Amino acid sequence: MVEEKREELAKKSWKIEGYHRGIKQFCGVEKCQARKKESQRAHIMFSLRAFLRLELYRVKSGISWFESKMKIRRVAVTEYLSNPLYTLN
Repeated sequence: MVEEKREELAKKSWKIEGYHRGIKQFCGVEKCQARKKESQRAHIMFSLRAFLRLELYRVKSGISWFESKMKIRRVAVTEYLSNPLYTLN
């Protein structure tokens, strides 16, 4: 194998590693506790969908996966605090 081809394959493999890290770290694909294969398949598909949405947002906005996820959480917490469903006495 020539050096240029090896470098090209190394770049592609690094992108695949980044994808696996992102889907595990930011979308929780490995955290499924379901026993039925249909439920596991649904969990994996929803994790993939969430990852694709994060990736699309990252590409459009130029911010990281981490910042994208934190932005979603900030908005959700802010909206909940402005109109809570449950209150403690």
